[in-house]
Amino acid sequence: MDRIVYERMAAHDTTHWWYRARREILSDYLTRYGALPDGARILEIGCGTGHNLPMLAQFGEIDAIEIDETAAAKASERLGKQVGSSPLPELTGVADGSYDLVAVLDVVEHVEDDVAALKAIARVLKPGGKILITVPAHQWMWSAHDVVNHHKRRYSKGTLIASLQKAGLGWRKLRWFNSLLFPVAVAARFVGKLTGKDDSDDSPPPKPLNAAFEAVFGLERHLLGRLPMPPGLSIIVLAEPKK
Repeated sequence: MDRIVYERMAAHDTTHWWYRARREILSDYLTRYGALPDGARILEIGCGTGHNLPMLAQFGEIDAIEIDETAAAKASERLGKQVGSSPLPELTGVADGSYDLVAVLDVVEHVEDDVAALKAIARVLKPGGKILITVPAHQWMWSAHDVVNHHKRRYSKGTLIASLQKAGLGWRKLRWFNSLLFPVAVAARFVGKLTGKDDSDDSPPPKPLNAAFEAVFGLERHLLGRLPMPPGLSIIVLAEPKK
Protein backbone atom coordinates (compact mmCIF):
# COMPACT_ATOMS: atom_id res chain seq x y z
CA MET A 1 0.00 0.00 0.00
CA ASP A 2 1.11 3.58 -0.54
CA ARG A 3 2.67 5.25 2.53
CA ILE A 4 -0.29 7.66 2.77
CA VAL A 5 -2.66 4.73 3.42
CA TYR A 6 -0.74 3.66 6.52
CA GLU A 7 -0.47 7.26 7.70
CA ARG A 8 -4.24 7.72 7.44
CA MET A 9 -4.82 4.37 9.13
CA ALA A 10 -2.63 5.37 12.07
CA ALA A 11 -4.34 8.75 12.32
CA HIS A 12 -7.95 7.58 12.05
CA ASP A 13 -8.28 3.89 13.01
CA THR A 14 -9.78 4.74 16.41
CA THR A 15 -12.22 7.39 15.15
CA HIS A 16 -13.25 6.60 11.56
CA TRP A 17 -16.76 5.14 11.28
CA TRP A 18 -15.64 2.25 9.06
CA TYR A 19 -12.94 0.95 11.42
CA ARG A 20 -15.08 1.35 14.54
CA ALA A 21 -18.26 -0.27 13.22
CA ARG A 22 -16.40 -3.04 11.41
CA ARG A 23 -14.64 -4.12 14.61
CA GLU A 24 -18.02 -4.46 16.36
CA ILE A 25 -19.44 -6.43 13.44
CA LEU A 26 -16.46 -8.77 13.30
CA SER A 27 -16.58 -9.32 17.05
CA ASP A 28 -20.25 -10.32 16.94
CA TYR A 29 -19.71 -12.52 13.89
CA LEU A 30 -16.88 -14.40 15.62
CA THR A 31 -18.85 -14.71 18.84
CA ARG A 32 -21.79 -16.31 17.03
CA TYR A 33 -20.03 -18.45 14.45
CA GLY A 34 -16.34 -18.80 15.35
CA ALA A 35 -16.79 -21.61 17.91
CA LEU A 36 -13.25 -20.99 19.11
CA PRO A 37 -11.83 -22.98 22.02
CA ASP A 38 -10.91 -21.35 25.31
CA GLY A 39 -7.44 -19.87 25.06
CA ALA A 40 -7.51 -20.02 21.27
CA ARG A 41 -4.30 -19.16 19.43
CA ILE A 42 -5.04 -16.46 16.86
CA LEU A 43 -2.91 -14.96 14.10
CA GLU A 44 -3.79 -11.81 12.20
CA ILE A 45 -1.93 -11.54 8.90
CA GLY A 46 -1.63 -8.03 7.48
CA CYS A 47 -2.60 -6.37 10.73
CA GLY A 48 -1.67 -2.85 9.58
CA THR A 49 -1.41 -0.56 12.59
CA GLY A 50 -2.89 -3.24 14.85
CA HIS A 51 -6.31 -1.68 15.26
CA ASN A 52 -8.07 -5.08 15.18
CA LEU A 53 -5.77 -6.75 17.71
CA PRO A 54 -7.61 -5.69 20.91
CA MET A 55 -10.86 -6.95 19.40
CA LEU A 56 -9.33 -10.30 18.43
CA ALA A 57 -7.71 -10.58 21.88
CA GLN A 58 -11.20 -11.13 23.33
CA PHE A 59 -11.05 -14.61 21.78
CA GLY A 60 -7.57 -15.80 22.71
CA GLU A 61 -3.82 -15.28 22.52
CA ILE A 62 -2.78 -13.08 19.60
CA ASP A 63 0.17 -13.07 17.22
CA ALA A 64 0.37 -10.78 14.21
CA ILE A 65 2.20 -10.21 10.94
CA GLU A 66 2.67 -6.93 9.05
CA ILE A 67 5.24 -6.38 6.29
CA ASP A 68 5.24 -2.56 6.43
CA GLU A 69 7.86 -1.59 9.01
CA THR A 70 6.21 1.63 10.21
CA ALA A 71 2.78 0.04 10.59
CA ALA A 72 4.36 -3.02 12.27
CA ALA A 73 6.04 -0.78 14.85
CA LYS A 74 2.67 0.75 15.77
CA ALA A 75 1.06 -2.69 15.88
CA SER A 76 3.86 -4.07 18.07
CA GLU A 77 3.28 -1.21 20.51
CA ARG A 78 -0.42 -2.03 20.68
CA LEU A 79 0.16 -5.79 20.95
CA GLY A 80 2.89 -5.53 23.57
CA LYS A 81 5.20 -7.84 21.65
CA GLN A 82 6.98 -7.97 18.32
CA VAL A 83 4.84 -8.31 15.22
CA GLY A 84 6.26 -10.67 12.60
CA SER A 85 7.12 -9.77 9.02
CA SER A 86 6.60 -12.98 6.99
CA PRO A 87 4.78 -12.16 3.73
CA LEU A 88 2.13 -14.21 2.00
CA PRO A 89 2.20 -16.69 0.46
CA GLU A 90 5.49 -17.88 1.97
CA LEU A 91 4.74 -17.33 5.70
CA THR A 92 8.36 -18.22 6.39
CA GLY A 93 8.94 -19.12 10.03
CA VAL A 94 5.27 -19.67 10.87
CA ALA A 95 4.95 -23.24 12.10
CA ASP A 96 2.45 -25.66 10.61
CA GLY A 97 -0.59 -26.46 12.73
CA SER A 98 -0.15 -23.54 15.13
CA TYR A 99 -3.40 -21.55 15.15
CA ASP A 100 -7.09 -22.01 15.88
CA LEU A 101 -7.96 -18.90 13.88
CA VAL A 102 -6.15 -16.89 11.22
CA ALA A 103 -7.69 -13.50 10.39
CA VAL A 104 -6.98 -11.96 6.98
CA LEU A 105 -9.08 -8.82 6.96
CA ASP A 106 -8.94 -7.06 3.60
CA VAL A 107 -5.62 -8.75 2.82
CA VAL A 108 -5.87 -11.48 0.16
CA GLU A 109 -6.86 -8.94 -2.50
CA HIS A 110 -3.32 -7.53 -2.13
CA VAL A 111 -1.65 -10.86 -3.02
CA GLU A 112 -0.98 -11.73 -6.66
CA ASP A 113 -1.67 -15.45 -6.11
CA ASP A 114 -4.57 -15.53 -3.68
CA VAL A 115 -4.96 -19.32 -3.96
CA ALA A 116 -1.34 -19.89 -2.89
CA ALA A 117 -1.90 -17.46 -0.01
CA LEU A 118 -5.00 -19.33 1.15
CA LYS A 119 -3.16 -22.67 0.96
CA ALA A 120 -0.33 -21.24 3.07
CA ILE A 121 -2.79 -19.97 5.66
CA ALA A 122 -4.51 -23.37 5.81
CA ARG A 123 -1.13 -24.98 6.49
CA VAL A 124 -0.67 -23.09 9.78
CA LEU A 125 -4.11 -24.01 11.14
CA LYS A 126 -4.60 -26.53 13.90
CA PRO A 127 -7.07 -29.35 13.18
CA GLY A 128 -10.50 -27.73 13.22
CA GLY A 129 -8.98 -24.27 12.74
CA LYS A 130 -10.68 -21.54 10.74
CA ILE A 131 -9.80 -18.57 8.55
CA LEU A 132 -11.73 -15.32 8.96
CA ILE A 133 -11.66 -13.54 5.59
CA THR A 134 -12.96 -10.17 4.46
CA VAL A 135 -12.45 -8.79 0.96
CA PRO A 136 -13.66 -5.77 -1.03
CA ALA A 137 -16.50 -6.56 -3.43
CA HIS A 138 -17.45 -5.77 -7.03
CA GLN A 139 -14.74 -5.30 -9.63
CA TRP A 140 -16.90 -2.59 -11.26
CA MET A 141 -16.39 -0.52 -8.09
CA TRP A 142 -12.66 -0.22 -8.86
CA SER A 143 -11.39 3.28 -8.05
CA ALA A 144 -8.42 5.35 -6.91
CA HIS A 145 -8.90 3.77 -3.46
CA ASP A 146 -7.96 0.37 -4.92
CA VAL A 147 -4.96 1.83 -6.71
CA VAL A 148 -3.35 3.44 -3.64
CA ASN A 149 -4.09 0.30 -1.61
CA HIS A 150 -2.30 -1.82 -4.27
CA HIS A 151 -5.27 -4.14 -4.72
CA LYS A 152 -4.92 -6.86 -7.33
CA ARG A 153 -8.66 -7.44 -7.57
CA ARG A 154 -12.07 -6.97 -5.99
CA TYR A 155 -14.25 -10.04 -5.52
CA SER A 156 -17.70 -11.33 -6.29
CA LYS A 157 -19.12 -14.17 -4.23
CA GLY A 158 -18.40 -16.44 -7.18
CA THR A 159 -14.74 -15.47 -7.59
CA LEU A 160 -14.11 -15.76 -3.85
CA ILE A 161 -15.73 -19.20 -3.75
CA ALA A 162 -13.63 -20.26 -6.75
CA SER A 163 -10.42 -19.25 -4.94
CA LEU A 164 -11.51 -21.07 -1.78
CA GLN A 165 -12.28 -24.22 -3.77
CA LYS A 166 -8.91 -24.14 -5.56
CA ALA A 167 -7.22 -23.81 -2.17
CA GLY A 168 -9.05 -26.88 -0.85
CA LEU A 169 -11.17 -24.91 1.57
CA GLY A 170 -14.79 -25.17 2.57
CA TRP A 171 -16.74 -22.22 3.93
CA ARG A 172 -19.60 -21.11 6.15
CA LYS A 173 -21.60 -17.91 6.54
CA LEU A 174 -20.32 -16.30 3.35
CA ARG A 175 -22.17 -13.00 3.30
CA TRP A 176 -22.20 -9.51 1.87
CA PHE A 177 -21.61 -6.80 4.42
CA ASN A 178 -21.38 -3.02 4.55
CA SER A 179 -24.68 -3.33 2.68
CA LEU A 180 -26.78 -0.62 4.30
CA LEU A 181 -24.47 2.14 3.06
CA PHE A 182 -23.80 0.48 -0.28
CA PRO A 183 -26.15 2.76 -2.28
CA VAL A 184 -24.42 5.83 -0.82
CA ALA A 185 -21.00 4.43 -1.74
CA VAL A 186 -22.09 3.58 -5.29
CA ALA A 187 -23.54 7.06 -5.79
CA ALA A 188 -20.39 8.70 -4.44
CA ARG A 189 -18.18 6.52 -6.65
CA PHE A 190 -20.11 7.35 -9.83
CA VAL A 191 -20.29 11.05 -9.04
CA GLY A 192 -16.54 11.04 -8.50
CA LYS A 193 -15.90 9.40 -11.86
CA LEU A 194 -18.34 11.67 -13.70
CA THR A 195 -16.79 14.81 -12.23
CA GLY A 196 -13.21 13.61 -12.55
CA LYS A 197 -12.82 13.62 -8.76
CA ASP A 198 -12.17 9.93 -8.18
CA ASP A 199 -10.39 10.51 -4.88
CA SER A 200 -8.45 8.05 -2.73
CA ASP A 201 -8.84 10.17 0.41
CA ASP A 202 -10.55 8.05 3.07
CA SER A 203 -10.21 10.49 5.98
CA PRO A 204 -13.29 10.67 8.25
CA PRO A 205 -16.17 12.92 7.21
CA PRO A 206 -17.37 15.69 9.57
CA LYS A 207 -18.19 14.39 13.06
CA PRO A 208 -22.02 14.31 12.73
CA LEU A 209 -21.81 12.39 9.45
CA ASN A 210 -19.09 10.12 10.82
CA ALA A 211 -21.34 9.26 13.78
CA ALA A 212 -24.32 8.66 11.49
CA PHE A 213 -22.36 6.35 9.19
CA GLU A 214 -21.01 4.43 12.19
CA ALA A 215 -24.53 3.97 13.58
CA VAL A 216 -25.93 2.74 10.26
CA PHE A 217 -23.03 0.41 9.46
CA GLY A 218 -23.04 -0.81 13.06
CA LEU A 219 -26.62 -2.06 12.70
CA GLU A 220 -25.24 -4.88 10.59
CA ARG A 221 -23.79 -6.57 13.67
CA HIS A 222 -27.38 -7.64 14.46
CA LEU A 223 -28.10 -8.83 10.91
CA LEU A 224 -24.96 -10.47 9.57
CA GLY A 225 -25.36 -14.23 9.36
CA ARG A 226 -28.91 -14.08 10.66
CA LEU A 227 -30.62 -12.58 7.62
CA PRO A 228 -29.74 -12.52 3.93
CA MET A 229 -27.94 -9.26 3.21
CA PRO A 230 -28.22 -7.34 -0.05
CA PRO A 231 -25.01 -6.65 -1.98
CA GLY A 232 -22.47 -4.65 -0.02
CA LEU A 233 -19.03 -3.13 -0.28
CA SER A 234 -17.41 -6.22 1.25
CA ILE A 235 -17.73 -9.99 1.61
CA ILE A 236 -17.05 -11.97 4.79
CA VAL A 237 -16.58 -15.70 5.23
CA LEU A 238 -15.31 -18.31 7.68
CA ALA A 239 -13.24 -20.86 5.75
CA GLU A 240 -11.67 -24.14 6.84
CA PRO A 241 -9.81 -27.02 5.20
CA LYS A 242 -12.08 -29.64 3.71
CA LYS A 243 -12.11 -32.88 5.65
